[in-house]
Amino acid sequence: MKSEILQLLREAARSGSFLSGQELCTRFSVSRTAVWKAMEQLKAEGYEIEAVRNRGYRLKAEPEDVYSAAGIRSLLETQTIAGSLQFAAQIGSTNEAAAQAAREGAPEGYLVAADRQTAGRGRRGRTWISPAGCNVYFSVMLRPQIRPDRAPMMTLLMAQAVCEAMEELCPASAPESVRPLIKWPNDIVIDGRKVCGMLTEMSAEMGDVRYVVIGVGINVKRQEFAPELEGHAVSLEEAWGIGVSRSALTAAVCNRFEPLYQRFLREQDLGFLRRPYLKRLVNAGRQVRVLDPAGEYDGIARGINETGELLVELPDGTVREVYAGEVSVRGIYGYTE
Repeated sequence: MKSEILQLLREAARSGSFLSGQELCTRFSVSRTAVWKAMEQLKAEGYEIEAVRNRGYRLKAEPEDVYSAAGIRSLLETQTIAGSLQFAAQIGSTNEAAAQAAREGAPEGYLVAADRQTAGRGRRGRTWISPAGCNVYFSVMLRPQIRPDRAPMMTLLMAQAVCEAMEELCPASAPESVRPLIKWPNDIVIDGRKVCGMLTEMSAEMGDVRYVVIGVGINVKRQEFAPELEGHAVSLEEAWGIGVSRSALTAAVCNRFEPLYQRFLREQDLGFLRRPYLKRLVNAGRQVRVLDPAGEYDGIARGINETGELLVELPDGTVREVYAGEVSVRGIYGYTE
């Protein structure tokens, strides 16, 4: 109820009106005491709410950044994604929590978000440093009716959704250099530095997908990065020079991801995504090094195909489709090989 009340308060505030306490009691079939408690909880989270006798409640100001379930829910426009939501001040790993929820029968779209992770991880078992109070960490659990070999395509869907959400919140006056771009397959970069990473994990049985979990980590507030990341990582606040609401960013990603995911389920490939993805692909037209177990090789990235594989043009003009493996891009994150 708290998130619904916050959403109603925002709508009333846009028109400069008050929200009647009696109207809330009737709408949610609760007592005035229950409404009062919800308002007090919102105040405790930093929302400035005015109460006037015979007029009701009015939202006067919102805190700069409250990362919470209520804050996320109040901004969602989805039908399935984040329909069920778990929020924790601290958690081991949002991906593991989402996978556990899947094993326990959670519905598709189940979202786990946290202010801090103590066991966050990235691709290939790398540690994902996840401090409190400054970043976005969330994982969405899906139950797609697809072949297991198509699950990696959903990483590209999420990358597109994250870019669209960032662009929605980015100042209109911001230069092109601080617009988000995609480093295939799972990073978002701004001005050559990493701002977001993703990890997609799947559980399958007898050729059927049981569930897929997509984890997202976004650097939001100014912060000190580990020495090995200095110059290679950036936050939205540093890049844009403004504060960004973590709840608004999480909700915006969910809102953008749902229609992309629904279309993917209908079409079963990424043909519809190739053109918009190419516009954001920082690798496009650039020298890349493919770290293939069979042997490293260089080429020019030419975009993606319908199944999300990176198209790499070799020196002899042939094009190779890169399905898996680490891809390094000259000039990105300081790579020089």
